[in-house]
Amino acid sequence: MDITIYPKLITDALATVTYAGTKKSIIDSGMLADDIRIDGMSVSFTLIFPRDTDPFMKSTIKAAEAAIHFHVGKDVQVTVNTEFASKPRPEVGKMLPGVKNVIAVSSGKGGVGKSTVAANLAIALARLGYKVGLLDADIFGPSVPKMFDVEDERPYSIKKDGRDLIEPIGKYGVKLLSIGFFVNPDTATLWRGGMASNALKQLIADADWGELDYFVLDTPPGTSDIHLTLLQTLAITGAVIVSTPQNVALADARKGIDMYQNDKVNVPILGLVENMAWFTPAELPENKYYIFGKDGCKNLAKEMGVPLLAQIPLVQSICENGDNGTPAALNADTITGQAFINLAQAVVTVTNRRNKEKGATKIVEVTRH
Repeated sequence: MDITIYPKLITDALATVTYAGTKKSIIDSGMLADDIRIDGMSVSFTLIFPRDTDPFMKSTIKAAEAAIHFHVGKDVQVTVNTEFASKPRPEVGKMLPGVKNVIAVSSGKGGVGKSTVAANLAIALARLGYKVGLLDADIFGPSVPKMFDVEDERPYSIKKDGRDLIEPIGKYGVKLLSIGFFVNPDTATLWRGGMASNALKQLIADADWGELDYFVLDTPPGTSDIHLTLLQTLAITGAVIVSTPQNVALADARKGIDMYQNDKVNVPILGLVENMAWFTPAELPENKYYIFGKDGCKNLAKEMGVPLLAQIPLVQSICENGDNGTPAALNADTITGQAFINLAQAVVTVTNRRNKEKGATKIVEVTRH
């Protein structure tokens, strides 16, 4: 027996369906669009979900169909369309349209001062007048919040172009994001590789980085899933490899260089930074003590055919400034501050040369068999 269907029958039926994301009904959650269409025994309407990856979408659609069949009629033909309050994430290769250069700061091993170099490079580039972003991609050991004295900051969400985006923290002229903003700094981050990679993708693709001349990536030490995620997500302009002059560090630096120069990766090496190149006491600024060996990175750069971008001295104030959230590059009048300004100028030079001589880096594609 045919029945007469009218909009209130539909809305009353849908009012019995609970959306798990809000624990309220579809109607109370404001999910039903104003487009109910009725044609005899056929009904169509649109449900608006927060995003296209909503985990409750399929179950909610099935529940809506079942509610119509139960409350209106089992013979009703139901068509449920979907819309999303937030536009989907841009596809790989189109994530950061306003970013000109992506610079990965890497090291073959931990403890060589990679994060210190990345933070000071970002600040020095900003002091030279460039628009700079810094992503702390060291998911398991984030240090950028402390180095910039923003540990208590919490990024907030903004609505832009139909998407919910994370607003980076601004400090010293640099836009910052780190997983450290979202986890307890006193608790170890125990994540499986997939979880860490997804978190990193969010910090890249779901953030409002805007227009940047340089997007600096502070990568984890060594080679890992995180590096693969970065290479699969971003077209990296070039890599800066950080090492101390020690032989053991140089051996690991070679591995880092090899990772980027692998045939499937092909990310240009912009150059090497020799950190802790020598020790200079504050009271004897002209003296140099080569605690970890002399010119190790300089020799490696020559051997590998890449530039030596800078030799950064080991000065107690570098550590103190990092711990205090006032990186050395903020003061160009000091030995270390000037060293980081010189590094930034060298990075600009080699990046410009790389962009003239080579095409854009291709994102690494991983094929599964």
